[in-house]
Amino acid sequence: MQLSAPPFEERLTAPRTWWLMCFLVGVSMALILLPFGTLPLLGGLVGGTAVAAVVASSYGSIRIRVVGDSLIAGEAKIPLSALGEAEIMDQEEARAWRTYKANPRAFMLLRSYIPTALRVEVTDPQDPTPYLYLSTREPERLAAALKAARTEA
Repeated sequence: MQLSAPPFEERLTAPRTWWLMCFLVGVSMALILLPFGTLPLLGGLVGGTAVAAVVASSYGSIRIRVVGDSLIAGEAKIPLSALGEAEIMDQEEARAWRTYKANPRAFMLLRSYIPTALRVEVTDPQDPTPYLYLSTREPERLAAALKAARTEA
C-alpha cells in the first residue's frame, strides 16, 4: 500500500548564507582556543561549527503542510473548516503585515528571510486569532492546495 503525498508540503530551510556563518562561528571558536594548542583549536573549529549548524538547522526545519482536512504550520494544526479566504502577499505587502499592519493576536509563522507570504483568515468565532501569517516561498501553490483541500472535504 502506497500512501499518497500531501497536496502541499514545504520546509522553510535556512538560507545558504547562514551555513557560511556557521563555519565562521567555528573559525571564531578556533581562534579563541588557539593559545591552548592545536588540538583545542581543531576542537573549537569542529565544535563551534557543529553547534552553530544545529541551531541553524533547527530554526530552519519548520514545515508547512496541507494534509487531509488540516493545515499544519509548524506545531499548529488548524482544521480547514476554521479557515477563510487566503490572500497571497508579495514582498512589499508581506513586509507591511510583518510590521505595522500586524495584529498581536495573529498566528505568525514568520521567517524574515522569506520575502513572500500567505495570509489566511480564521473564521472560527471561538478562536481569538484573526488570521494566520505564513511565510512561504510558494504562496500561490499553498493557496491553491488550501482551496483544493477545502472543496475536496
